[in-house]
Amino acid sequence: MKVMGLHHLYLINPRHFPDPHASAMAAGADDILENAVLCGSIDEALQGVVLTVGMTARARDISNEVKSPREAMPLVSQQAALLPVALLFGTEMSGLTNEEVSRAQMLVNIPSNPDFSSLNLAAAVQVMGYELSVAMQGDSAVQRQIQPAQPAAHEQVEGFMAQLEKTLLEIGFFTTQNPARMMQRLRRLYARARLEADEINILRGILSVTTEYNARLKSRYQQDNNVQEH
Repeated sequence: MKVMGLHHLYLINPRHFPDPHASAMAAGADDILENAVLCGSIDEALQGVVLTVGMTARARDISNEVKSPREAMPLVSQQAALLPVALLFGTEMSGLTNEEVSRAQMLVNIPSNPDFSSLNLAAAVQVMGYELSVAMQGDSAVQRQIQPAQPAAHEQVEGFMAQLEKTLLEIGFFTTQNPARMMQRLRRLYARARLEADEINILRGILSVTTEYNARLKSRYQQDNNVQEH
């Protein structure tokens, strides 16, 4: 990370920390470890982040577009010039789970030999750091052209997704649907849209009105039934 100019390390539920072995492996980049932020969950780590890039080493049953580092890093660099972004890596042994991947708006796979695609975590971080560094060096002219839109932060998106699931449950949408599967698909849809903060507010307003209207319909239905019974 330090070699490539990256300094902000967030660790999610590390098994051991601080760890003398980690300090020895840091080889002089002790400041990265000393300033690392410990988090209890991915949602905690991604507070305030407007673009999360998830690393994937295998094919998944998802419809998200998977980019190479060379394709993705210019986009990440442009966004990072304005607001916080995150590169999300999984564990050394198993990578990211599908649930963890669902928190990302962009997926990246490092191209490798299909007959021998093993790449350890440190190497993956180095490759991504290098590609991001290269993209940032050649990005100044592009950044001046960026429109100052305000992408929604991670917690805003998660708040919207929670309200969306609650609303769909209340209006009976899940009667013939698998709720977990449907919410995964909806997450992918909104991830591709890269929602802005104002758009989140609009969508949440629509959900609030939908909930209120559904409650009025239920109340009217109950009143009609009571009248018929009398």
